[in-house]
Amino acid sequence: DVNDNSPEFPEKEMVLEILETASPGFRFILASARDKDVGTNGLQNYSLQSNSYVSLTLWTGKDGIKYPELVLDKHLDREEQPKINLLLTATDGGLPPRSGTTLISIVVLDANDNMPVCTREVYEVHLAENSPPGQLVVRVAATDPDEGSNGKVQYSFSRTLEGSQNLFEINPDTGEIRVAGKLDFEEMKKHEMVVKATDGGGLFAQCKVQVEVEDVNDNAPEIALTSHTASIPEDAPPRTVVALFSVRDRDAGDNGRTECTIDGDLPFTLTPTFDNYYELRTNAALDREATAEYNISIRATDWGQRRLSSRESLWVQIADVNDNAPAFSQELYSMWVTENNSPMVRIGSVQARDADAGSNARVQYALVREEGQEQPALSVNSESGDVYVVRSLDYERLRALEVRLRATDGGSPALSAQAVLRVLVRDENDNAPVVLHPGGESGAGELVPRWAPAGYLVAKVVAVDADAGQNAWLSYELAKATEPGLFRLGLHSGELRTARAVAERDA
Repeated sequence: DVNDNSPEFPEKEMVLEILETASPGFRFILASARDKDVGTNGLQNYSLQSNSYVSLTLWTGKDGIKYPELVLDKHLDREEQPKINLLLTATDGGLPPRSGTTLISIVVLDANDNMPVCTREVYEVHLAENSPPGQLVVRVAATDPDEGSNGKVQYSFSRTLEGSQNLFEINPDTGEIRVAGKLDFEEMKKHEMVVKATDGGGLFAQCKVQVEVEDVNDNAPEIALTSHTASIPEDAPPRTVVALFSVRDRDAGDNGRTECTIDGDLPFTLTPTFDNYYELRTNAALDREATAEYNISIRATDWGQRRLSSRESLWVQIADVNDNAPAFSQELYSMWVTENNSPMVRIGSVQARDADAGSNARVQYALVREEGQEQPALSVNSESGDVYVVRSLDYERLRALEVRLRATDGGSPALSAQAVLRVLVRDENDNAPVVLHPGGESGAGELVPRWAPAGYLVAKVVAVDADAGQNAWLSYELAKATEPGLFRLGLHSGELRTARAVAERDA
């Protein structure tokens, strides 16, 4: 035999896939080379390119053929060297020797031997409380040097503070954390979440996300009444406490700083006491008769850049004090009554009003009795003020009455006022005229000269009437005359004169 053939491998390249978790000493059988020559010219030996990962051993089969075998000398690390290329040489025994080679490509298969690593252990974020849903909070990131599913990281929340649930959501693929609910600085100022980054093999790492919620002036002040006097007397002195209340603003800083005012020009003032407590006090004299009640509107305003305010209204009734005396509608009342009246005839009424209220304004009427004065002929109804004449009056004896009236309120102490009542008696024609001259029931004689001309004054009839006015106006006439044509009587003068000259024939 002549050494005219070189050893040949079945393939120019042999690819070995070895899991990176394979233990040292693990063996990998390789395909052997073939040499067509025989004897010493045939295949005699193998050699492997020097490396630190694997070594070459040979073993001879029952067929006498030498087979190469790789032995793993140390742990592989795909992340350090994912592929190892080595040259395997087969040599025969000829002179000169001939050889053949094949490339051994060792592909290190990934094993999930690396945990994900978060780029930061703690993420600190400041976020306004009015951030809308969907706003990006932060993007967490983790790396995993493994490949494939072993290196693909999924993100999730492993733990959140109570109260933070449902407020944030995380994208499992990108690690983006976004707002999912309504944040409220006043409810929870800080949120802490633990993010779990998990690879496809179940290994994981964790990092913290701390969200500091920044206050936004989204809360108006709240007014809470703690004490309220619904009614105060009108004689209450200035600085009388009417109500106590507190003001609370759930915001922080200037957003939670408040001030209070009263709307309108009212006789009240606000006095701060302590820790956002206020007193509502009077600051002027009150007068129920001018203003019986007040609707006090208290406004609380914060100091935020966009100032918010709220109002609280309270009603304060001004209780009446008997500080007003009754007042008659007139200082002088004049009334009339016709004489010979029936007893207890009503001739009018008087009226007094009291600006106070309730019993303080309830007026009762009475006549003022002067000491030593006889029982008056008048009376007044204590409730209605109706005036009555209690007995029949005689104009010819009493032509006028004047009394004083008193109106007294129901306060304690009671206040009163007085007025004058003047009653004039009207005359009634209840008296016949009385002839004073000539006197005597049988009449009187008068002498008339025979030469008396017409118009001669014979006599003057004098009569009086106790009545007044037209009832006392008298007219005269001749009731009977023996010589009707001789005399005439003045209708109003009462003068008896001759109607013509006296003649011889007149007796």
